Amino acid sequence: MAEEQPIGIVSVGTYSPERYLTAAEIAAESGLPEWVVRDKLGIERKFVGGPDDHPNDMAVKAALDCLSQTDIRPEEIDVVLCTTEEWKEYLMWTAGIDLAQRIGATRAWAMDVHMRCATTVGALKLARDLMRSDPEVNTVLIAGGYKVADVIDLKNPRTSFMFNIGAGGGAILLRKGWPRNHVLGAHLICDGTMSRHVVIPASGTVAFPTDTAVAARQFMFDLVEPEAMKERLNAVSMTNWERCVDEALRKSGPKPNGQPYSRADIDFLNMVLIKPSGHRDMLERLGLREDQSVYLGGFGHTGEQDAMFAIKEGLRQGRLKDGDLMMIVAAGIGYVWAAGAIRWGT
Repeated sequence: MAEEQPIGIVSVGTYSPERYLTAAEIAAESGLPEWVVRDKLGIERKFVGGPDDHPNDMAVKAALDCLSQTDIRPEEIDVVLCTTEEWKEYLMWTAGIDLAQRIGATRAWAMDVHMRCATTVGALKLARDLMRSDPEVNTVLIAGGYKVADVIDLKNPRTSFMFNIGAGGGAILLRKGWPRNHVLGAHLICDGTMSRHVVIPASGTVAFPTDTAVAARQFMFDLVEPEAMKERLNAVSMTNWERCVDEALRKSGPKPNGQPYSRADIDFLNMVLIKPSGHRDMLERLGLREDQSVYLGGFGHTGEQDAMFAIKEGLRQGRLKDGDLMMIVAAGIGYVWAAGAIRWGT
């Protein structure tokens, strides 16, 4: 039986709009002290975009940034997995088809995938498994745009944990047999008991966004069961993240020396943007130093695209290096936890 070819990351692209909010501006609008915004929520600034920064447009710009770093032509892409969020240009619209066409991926079929802020890990697993199962799929683009800042109400204290949400785009190009940046194991956990705790109340078939509902700020994210979510999330979140990390390591197969991967092998934490205390807690649980990660407080939380921003920042700051085992750790409301292991470099 032929040995499976590795699946490697060829290049990574990002896009941030020009417009942003500073910690001082967020504090003024929310009523929180500026030190709370900076120190507790971890926000120096967040990109939010203007009226012409549409979600899938930002996905296109991130994808073009990604492709500009390689000689691989868009026509060589077999599949586009579009992670542009559901808040996008049009309702009931397959953004991936638009994305593929606009970047010149004219041979690719495309689909939209959504799992909130854990989508990139899920998409990496889908891309890896797809390329291994289908001999005709050799190149996959994962790309998406995110402008959820539009539906975050800074005057609603129940959603203060979402005040860091911003806007931008991210992209990753993968190829079968690529000699670098190999995608290893991934693991995901869902807990549906919290699936209706954080919603936009008037946004679908349960309640349409009528003028009255919009005026009542019901077309904004809200935490509708705050005590239930807080109690459940505090009880399971870190445990589920740690389990995802350990399972991703187990599924990564043996190291070159034949030994299994363990937490001691992790060199770089690529962590979805959460409050600073939670970020430090995860570093401590994995036995890592602060210089073995980057904190995206100067960008804001760009949803599932955080992973791409962390890769680029890790490389720019010299914290993500050749030979590092990178662990991508993410979570999405609903709730879902995810971790994926990448052997960076050769």
